[in-house]
Amino acid sequence: MSLWWVIAAPFLASAVAAGIPTRLRNLQAALAGAVALGNVAALAALFPAVAEGSVIETHWAWLPSLGVELILRIDGFAWLFGMLVSGIGALVVLYARYYLSADDPAARFYSLLLAFMGAMLGIVLSGNLVQLAVFWELTSVLSFLLIGYWTHRKDARRGARMALVVTAAGGLCLLGGVVLLGHIAGSFELSAVLAAGDRVRAHPLYLPALVLVLLGALTKSAQFPFHFWLPHAMAAPTPVSAYLHSATMVKAGVFLLARLWPVLSGTDAWFWIVGGAGLTTLLIGAYAAMFQNDLKSLLAYSTISHLGLITLLLGMNSPLAAVAAVFHMMNHATFKASLFMAVGIIDHETGTRDMRRLDGLYPFMPGTAKLAMVACAAMAGVPLLNGFLSKEMFFAETLYVQSSPWIGYGLPFAATVAGVFAVVYSLRFGHDVFFGDPPRDCPRVPHEPARWMRVPIELLVVTCLVVGILPEWSVGPFLAAASRPVVGGDLPAYSLAIWHGFNAPLLMSLVALAAGLSIYVAFAGRFKQRGLRQTPIMNRFDGKRIFERCLAVASLSARAILQRTSSRHLQVQMLWMFVVAGAVALASALVVPLEWGDRARVPATVEFVLLWTVGGAAAIGAAWQAKFHRLMALTLLGVVGTIVCLTFAWFSAPDLALTQLAVEAVTMVLFLLGLRWLPKRIPVEEAGPARRARWRRRRDFLLAAVAGTGIAALSYAMLTRTGYQSISPYFIQNALPLGGGTNVVNVMLVDFRAFDTFGEITVLGTVALTIYALLRRFRPPREVSTLPPQQQAVPADGTTDLVKPQEQAYKDPAQGYLLVPSVLVRLLLPIAMVVALHLFLRGHNQPGGGFVAGLVLATAFIAQYLVGGTDWVEDRLDLNPPWWIAAGLLLVVATGLGSLAWGYPFLTTHTAHVTLPWFGQLHLPSAALFDAGVFAVVLGATLLMLTPLAHQSLRARRRERR
Repeated sequence: MSLWWVIAAPFLASAVAAGIPTRLRNLQAALAGAVALGNVAALAALFPAVAEGSVIETHWAWLPSLGVELILRIDGFAWLFGMLVSGIGALVVLYARYYLSADDPAARFYSLLLAFMGAMLGIVLSGNLVQLAVFWELTSVLSFLLIGYWTHRKDARRGARMALVVTAAGGLCLLGGVVLLGHIAGSFELSAVLAAGDRVRAHPLYLPALVLVLLGALTKSAQFPFHFWLPHAMAAPTPVSAYLHSATMVKAGVFLLARLWPVLSGTDAWFWIVGGAGLTTLLIGAYAAMFQNDLKSLLAYSTISHLGLITLLLGMNSPLAAVAAVFHMMNHATFKASLFMAVGIIDHETGTRDMRRLDGLYPFMPGTAKLAMVACAAMAGVPLLNGFLSKEMFFAETLYVQSSPWIGYGLPFAATVAGVFAVVYSLRFGHDVFFGDPPRDCPRVPHEPARWMRVPIELLVVTCLVVGILPEWSVGPFLAAASRPVVGGDLPAYSLAIWHGFNAPLLMSLVALAAGLSIYVAFAGRFKQRGLRQTPIMNRFDGKRIFERCLAVASLSARAILQRTSSRHLQVQMLWMFVVAGAVALASALVVPLEWGDRARVPATVEFVLLWTVGGAAAIGAAWQAKFHRLMALTLLGVVGTIVCLTFAWFSAPDLALTQLAVEAVTMVLFLLGLRWLPKRIPVEEAGPARRARWRRRRDFLLAAVAGTGIAALSYAMLTRTGYQSISPYFIQNALPLGGGTNVVNVMLVDFRAFDTFGEITVLGTVALTIYALLRRFRPPREVSTLPPQQQAVPADGTTDLVKPQEQAYKDPAQGYLLVPSVLVRLLLPIAMVVALHLFLRGHNQPGGGFVAGLVLATAFIAQYLVGGTDWVEDRLDLNPPWWIAAGLLLVVATGLGSLAWGYPFLTTHTAHVTLPWFGQLHLPSAALFDAGVFAVVLGATLLMLTPLAHQSLRARRRERR
C-alpha cells in the first residue's frame, strides 16, 4: 500500500465521518477503527524492510520547476511511531464508542480524531522538513479543537486556547529553525539534513537553528518552562487525553528531538539546553503530581515528568541514552494510555475524578482496579513490568555521564528522587482510589463498565506485562529497528535482560521504591483527607498565572495601541496606508535610486495625447465632483475606465481591453447600487469645520499627487530600463507547444500561472461571500433632511417622505416601468449566453476566456435585474450564486487533481485532438475545464454581490413608498 494512502485515509475518513448522522454512532466508530487498523496492517507489512535498515521513500513532484517535492519517508523510528499512532488510535476509537454520551456530537469527535491521526502521521512520515512543519502546526490546530470539544465548558475553552497559543508559537519558531537547517544543509530533505550533521554543528548558524528547533520541540512536549499548558488540557474528553498525551501530541516534541538527534546532538549547547530542560521538567512534574487530587491532573503531571525523563536521556549526548529514550517512549505510551482510559472509566461510572471522594472502589470494579494497579506499577517502575526496564536503563545512563563532578553525583541523585516521587503518585492512584472505606459521596453508584470499554486497557496492560517479562522476545526487534536511525546507524551494545545482577541501577530502583513507599505510608492519612499542599515556591511560579498575565498585558497593550492609532473612518485608514507605503517606497528609492534607462521611446501621437488628455480631465473631474455630486463623479470615473480600455486596444492587448470593458459595465451598476448607502454630505457652515475640511481636501490632493507621481516615475524607470532579460519571449515561444494555445494571455492564466489564478478566484469568491454576509441583514437608517419644511421636496402623490427630487424620475425595477421595454432586455439574455459561450470557447486561441465570458453573462443578468428586479431574476431563473462559486472552485481543484492522478504536477495542462462525426477534429485542452471553473466563480461572485445590494435598494424604495 502506498505511504500516501496511510496519510490520506484518515483525512478522507474524517470528511466522511463529519457527514454521517450523529445517531449512527456505531458506523462512525467502525469507520474510524477500520482506518486505524488498516494503517496498522499497512505499516506492519513494511517491518521486514525497515528491520533490515532500509529507508522507504515516496516522492511527489509538487513544483518541479522550483525543485519543491512532497516526500514521505519511513525508517525504523518512523515505523515505530506510525504503529503507536495508528494502534493506540484504534484502541481509543473503540474506547470512545462507549465513553461518549448520547448528547455528545460523535460525528465531530471522530472527524477531528481522524484528522488529528492523519496530521500526526504526516509529522512522523514527512521526508521534508518544511512539510513536517506544516503538519506540525496542523496538529496544534486540531488539538485545539479536540481539547475544546466540550464547547459549553469554560475550562475546556481556556485550556484549548492555552495549548494553541503555546504550541503554535513554538511551531513558528520551529519553522524558522527548519529554514536555517535547510540553508545550512543545502536541502530541506530529511535524508540530506541527517547526513549533514558535521556541517550543521560546525556552522555559525548552528546555535540559532538549535534554539529555534528546541523551542518548537519543548513547547510541544510540555517541557519546562512551557509545561503549564498540559494540565489545563485535561478538560478534554478522556479518549482525547489518552490519545494526545500518550502516543501523539506531546510525543511529537520528543519525536522531533530523536529524529534530529544525529544532526543537532553532540555539543555542549545541546547537553545543557536539552538536558537541563529535561531534568527540570522531570523533577517538577513528578513533584507536582504527588499533590494533585484530580486523577487526570495527576496523570498530566506524571506525563510531564516522563516526557522530561525522555528529554533528559536525549540530552545526554550518549547513543545508549538515546536507545533508552526510544524504549521509554514505547513503554510510556502503553501504560499511560491504559491509565487515562482507566480514569475515564472511573469518571464515567462514578461521576467524579476527585480522589478525596473516591475510596474503596475495588469491590465495585475489581476488573478495572486490577488493570489500573498493574499500569500504576509499570509507571512506578516495579520489576517484571515494562516501565522497570527503561527506568533501569535511565538510571544506568545517569551514572556514566561524562561532565563536571557535581553533574556526575547530582544527576543520579536527582534521578532517584524523581523515582521516589513516581512511586508516591503511583501509590496515590492505585491505593487511594481502590482501597479503604466504601465510597459515600460519588454522584453515581460505582460499577464495572461495558465489556468492550475495558478491552483496550486489557490489551495495553498485557503488553506491559509481556514486555516486562519477555523483553528480548517481545520488543527487542522493534527497539533495534527504531533505535538504529536515531543513533545514526550503528547500535551501541545493550541488553534487555530482566536481571543484570546486583548493581548500582538496581540499588537506585530499590531505594526509590522503598523511599516512595515510606513517604506514602507516612502521609497516607493526610492524602486521604485533603491532600498535601505544594511548597510556596511552586505556587509562586505557577505557569498558568504567568501565561494569563502575559496574555492580559498583550491584550491591554494591543487595545491601547489600537485606540491611539486606529480610526473608524475609512479616509483616515486610507491616509495612513498611503503614508506608510509612500515612506517605504521613498526609503527604497534612497537605497536603490531610480534611474531612467536609455531604452528607445515610442514616439507620441496626437491621437494618443488627445485620448489621455480627455482621460486626465475625466480623472480630475471625478475627483472634483466627488465633493459635490457622486453620480457625476462615478460617470467621469467610467470615462476613465473607457479610456483605459481604448489604451489596451491601442497597444494590441485585445484580451485586456475586452476584460476591462466587461469589468466597467459590471462595476458601474454595483457602484450605482452602493452610492445610496454612503453617508449623506452635510454642508459645512461653521468657520472651524470649514477650514478643517478645506485643509483635509488639500492634504488628500497633495498625497494623491505624490503617490501618482511616484507610481509614474517607477513605471517610467521600469519601462525604460535596459540590460535585463524579459520573460515575455518565453511565454510567446512556449504558449503553443507547452500550453496548447495561441492566446498567450489566456495560456498564462490557465496553464503557466494557473495556481495564481486559482488563488485569485478563491479570493474573489471569498470577497463575494463576505459582502453578502455583511449586507444581507443590513438596515441603513432613514435620511432626515436638514432643510426647512418649505424647501423639502414633496412627491407628486402627496406623501411626505423625504425623497430627493431627482429620485422621482427613477421607478422601482420590480414594477418594470423603464424606458427600455423589459421584453427586449429579456430577449438579450439568450444572445448574451451565446456571446459568452463564443468568448469562452475561443479563449485559448483568440481573445476571450472564462473570466470575460463570466462577466458578459453577469452583465446580461444585471440587465435582467434592471428591468425585473432581483425577485424576478431569482424566481424565474432560480439562480443560486454560492453554488456557482462552489462548483467553480471544485472544478478547478478537480482539474488539478486529475493531472496528479496521471502522475503529473498539480494543474498540469494536457491537450488532445479528437475527431467526432459531423464535428470533425476538436481541440480539447484540459485547461478548458479550469477556465470553466473560472467562469463559474466570476459569474457566481458577481451575482452574489449584486443580490444584497439590489435587495437593499428595493427594500429602501418600498419603505419610501410606504
